[in-house]
Amino acid sequence: MEIILNFTDFILHIDTHLVSITQQYGALTYGVLFFIIFAETGFVVTPFLPGDSLLFAAGALAAVGTLDKFLLFVILSFAAIVGDTINYWLGFLVGPKVFSRRDSRFLNKKHLDRTHQFYEKHGGKTIILARFIPIIRTFAPFVAGIGKMTYLQFLSYNVIGGITWIAIFVFAGFFFGNLPIVRQNFSLIIVAIILISVTPIVIDILKTVWNNSKK
Repeated sequence: MEIILNFTDFILHIDTHLVSITQQYGALTYGVLFFIIFAETGFVVTPFLPGDSLLFAAGALAAVGTLDKFLLFVILSFAAIVGDTINYWLGFLVGPKVFSRRDSRFLNKKHLDRTHQFYEKHGGKTIILARFIPIIRTFAPFVAGIGKMTYLQFLSYNVIGGITWIAIFVFAGFFFGNLPIVRQNFSLIIVAIILISVTPIVIDILKTVWNNSKK
């Protein structure tokens, strides 16, 4: 329970925690951010890591000169692309075995199934769309690997999606993160970002429940 509370506090006050990280680690903060984005996109067992909110907060810090916005953009774009690439190959090599198992100690099968349904509906562009949906973005490249999408096709979606995702949230944080109204309500903004991000999942679940109820 304490872990959940601490994690929730980190997410809701990610701006202040990120400031503490920069004060403690200095330039190594870029490495910390790289690892978080890489882990969220590269490991199917870490879909809970902050993505959108972290990028927005990092952009806001860049606006006050604590971090460099262009360096953030380059480093985190690379992290997102490499993370998805690793995830794709994990899915390609070991995914079919994992997907065929009912239970897994490390993977949430429901999340995997939900992503597979999303992939079946939207095809290859899922790799781009998923960047903006928590949990789905972690499992999408894994499912693409399971589906044997050709790597060159995957790579094009991966690069476009990764660069677009990083650019939107980092530069949104840079341009809007330090507006007085945003600074005074930063936690609410983070909650709004999370809610908007998960809206497609909620809508998809409601549609599934509705369709099942009609059968």
